[in-house]
Amino acid sequence: MEVINTIGRRKTSIARLYLKPGKGQIVINKRELADYFPSEIMQTIVKQPLVLVEEDGKNDFQINVDGGGMKGQAEAIRLAISRALCEVNEEHRPPLKKEGFLTRDPRMVERKKYGRRKARRRFQFSKR
Repeated sequence: MEVINTIGRRKTSIARLYLKPGKGQIVINKRELADYFPSEIMQTIVKQPLVLVEEDGKNDFQINVDGGGMKGQAEAIRLAISRALCEVNEEHRPPLKKEGFLTRDPRMVERKKYGRRKARRRFQFSKR
């Protein structure tokens, strides 16, 4: 099996993933998963698709992630891993789709408008 390349996005985060057969090592920006995401919750989010289809420990993942915050990056990586697992084995698609791991979350920050303090918040009104 050759190297599989996928991409995942969430908010302003972009994760580029390279999958190859191996021992289950996950390297993010040249750092181990536990080093990059010290929080257990973020590590769990990244590993959710692997645990769901019981592929944990079978493939090595080399991931480059850029932009956004920790949560957005973790969810971008989750989408990239899910897409890669579907390319490895098409039978993984139904359970991943059912859990919503193959859906790109379209929610983005609304832009600030002129004449407003934020996107929707107006400046304080003074009657007198």
